Amino acid sequence: MSFLDQVLAAKRAEIRERKRKSPASALLRELSDERRSFSAALKREELAVIAEIKRASPSRGVLAPDLDPARLLARYEEGGAAAVSILTEREFFQGSLEDLAAARRLTHLPLLRKDFIIDPYQIVEAAAAGADAVLLILACLSPAQLQELQAAAGELGLEALVEIHDEAELETAVGAGARIIGINSRNLRTLAVEPERPFRLLPLLPAGVIKVAESGIARPAEAAALAAAGADAILVGEALVRSGDPAALIAAFRKGERACSSSRSAG
Repeated sequence: MSFLDQVLAAKRAEIRERKRKSPASALLRELSDERRSFSAALKREELAVIAEIKRASPSRGVLAPDLDPARLLARYEEGGAAAVSILTEREFFQGSLEDLAAARRLTHLPLLRKDFIIDPYQIVEAAAAGADAVLLILACLSPAQLQELQAAAGELGLEALVEIHDEAELETAVGAGARIIGINSRNLRTLAVEPERPFRLLPLLPAGVIKVAESGIARPAEAAALAAAGADAILVGEALVRSGDPAALIAAFRKGERACSSSRSAG
């Protein structure tokens, strides 16, 4: 069984239990109308950095045993992060919706719920916990499910970052009208990082789409190369969480010069 299969099996069981404990009808009563624009935050002349709160990973184990979200978020803001990703998957990444709710109170930046979202119920959870956007991973979804989840997010005022891994998923995302598309360099079945992937796929994305590179980005030179290849933003977790100075690292990432800054205004 691949890593992704393991995660999805655990996720289905988790969702059944969470629905039992907190029905969607109860969560909907907790919603706020206030939303911060995730897409607007990524439209910058410089490379935008989505800085992640990430406690652990299946490939690296615990990344920061004493992680203090308040301190880390303050450093992310100091470094000029455009938005924050909160990893909420609990079994394999030690994340939680509580981290998301806490971040909502601690930062003014737009928040992305990063998880393996396969059910509209999780969209409601995200909105109730304070998310402004959700990650939708095409490797987990059929085209019909993608459409359903995008619609569910839109109904609650959330944006969607649609994650792809290959040309077929790219076509599906574009066909579904995705406005923010992330290219993940990590193979979710083997956990191997394939750093050439974004350089192959970025040129294939249409103008007007906000282009995000994800996974395996640790050095400013890597960020600069992705920016030159057309990325509007990068999503970075492990390198920032483990850094002694995440603010300085974000500032260094942001210096990457983009090849096509005009594509920002088109989106």
